[in-house]
Amino acid sequence: METFTEPKVLRDNPCFIKQRQKSLADLEDAMIDVPVVDIINGFNELPYCFTLQCCYGHFVYDGHWDPHNLDPLPDTQSLNRVEYRIAYIAYCIDNSEAGRELLDKLKKITTIDQENIQFCSAEWFWRRQVNSYALQVEPDRFKHKDKAILDYKEALYIENLRGEFFRKLEELLRNQ
Repeated sequence: METFTEPKVLRDNPCFIKQRQKSLADLEDAMIDVPVVDIINGFNELPYCFTLQCCYGHFVYDGHWDPHNLDPLPDTQSLNRVEYRIAYIAYCIDNSEAGRELLDKLKKITTIDQENIQFCSAEWFWRRQVNSYALQVEPDRFKHKDKAILDYKEALYIENLRGEFFRKLEELLRNQ
């Protein structure tokens, strides 16, 4: 699945409130990866934003074949390759002053590591929901994919970066 397109310009969306209400009515905590439940709920408390989809980011490797694996990568010398399922949050943002301010703050999250964190639109999200954006943690060379094969050392780096990424989102929420 292709996940990355350049961010589109916010448009007027007179249906935002109704779309937000429907999306939030259909959302249950059990649908969200446990480590990011509070972050997702925090964004969904903002009246100018709601989340569309998210993933904590999962590592799949020998002995850990569960595609929803939340275990940290092991400290080992024997692991060469790891399949990484990207960490991301997809948002719908209202075209309001508060929404535009949030959009600017989300874009700045990429400054943590611009080679491995992207702010983008995804065409398939936008077709379903105007003003949709995503922040994703993915090596730039794989930014168009929802998974990648990484060598173990890079996977460790991405795992640590994923943690910093979600901590920055928590900080952003505390300051909203």
